[in-house]
Amino acid sequence: MKLTREEREMLAGKGGNAVKKSMGILVALGEIYGAEKLIDVTSVQIAGVSYDNLGDAGLEFLAEMAKDGKVKVLTTLNPAGMDLENWQQLGISPEFAEKQKLVIEAFRKMGVVTTCTCTPYFIGNSPHFGEHIAWSESSAVAFSNSVLGARTNREGGPSALAAALTGKTPAYGLHLDNNRKAEVVVEVKAEMDEELVDFGALGKVIGDKIKNKIPLITGIKKASVDELKTFSASIATYGGTALYHIEGITPDKTSATNAPGTRVVVSQEDIERAKKEMDDDSEVDLVSVGCPHCSLQEIQKLAELLAGKKVKKEFWVCVARPIKKIAEQMGYAKTIEDSGAKFACDTCMVVAPIKGRFTGMATNSAKSVYYARSKNQFKTVYRNMEKCVEIALKG
Repeated sequence: MKLTREEREMLAGKGGNAVKKSMGILVALGEIYGAEKLIDVTSVQIAGVSYDNLGDAGLEFLAEMAKDGKVKVLTTLNPAGMDLENWQQLGISPEFAEKQKLVIEAFRKMGVVTTCTCTPYFIGNSPHFGEHIAWSESSAVAFSNSVLGARTNREGGPSALAAALTGKTPAYGLHLDNNRKAEVVVEVKAEMDEELVDFGALGKVIGDKIKNKIPLITGIKKASVDELKTFSASIATYGGTALYHIEGITPDKTSATNAPGTRVVVSQEDIERAKKEMDDDSEVDLVSVGCPHCSLQEIQKLAELLAGKKVKKEFWVCVARPIKKIAEQMGYAKTIEDSGAKFACDTCMVVAPIKGRFTGMATNSAKSVYYARSKNQFKTVYRNMEKCVEIALKG
């Protein structure tokens, strides 16, 4: 791999220990994947923020990098293991909170914007078409590649941090034109009437069928940002997909006539079957929405559904803190909190240490169904937001 003079100097330690370690990570990664050079990135999103995932070893690594490391580009964080302000209200232990705060402080010391969200494109980290970035959370990677048309591989936590501290990433994978072409055509023959939950089910169906291939999806007449957010999370979770194309909707131009001969059909029956597979129809002691984090439009809808009512089950509304601040200004937050529902800013049901606290969770997120079952051994009820609210209101 060819390095510029500046890059060789960073690798030799001119920029300090954190930069030297970061360049070592990036050069090794580039050599593994056959990159010819490093390229500049304009933004970074770092996953591996929850102490539940990092542990003491991860915390020690961050503390070491924070001694002299400073980010060179806009950098935000994936959700932490707790609400950084109201962790006690969500039942987080003081011992966990102490460690999680140390993690966040290490990132803050490096100049990272500690917003802690899987939807950075809602809070100012929103790259434009063609920009090279280094993002790591699976749904954000799929959304940025597909919906925004930016270019990123799915980075690990260390490689994303290395990109932030150097402003560089190896030029391989989805940074290159030839690797962004559709590999299979998926024809959707379903009505997609139930909005978010249908798009979540669609991601599961396609992910199960094609795994991590890049699809060109036809037959989708329209899709909102929230539907694309949900779909990105689902197809990334169930198939490992980091890039998809939807004909007439996503910005990269990939024609079905130029795609390979492999074709997959998704029927209405496939969608209904996927929804049933994610629904255990069990008793619920936790209702959670916001995976990926809620948009302001979703918060507004939730406020309308909860206005003047009282929930009888633990109800988490997962959201980026800046979006909650706007919701407070609009009066939505007060309406939701008056109902007894709780905002879980900075975190979500996927990364919070909640295993053993609940047995059955209702959600409108296909991604959270996957992790509730695999990580926390919860039973799941997969319904739209209206049905989730109804469940929360029942005794």
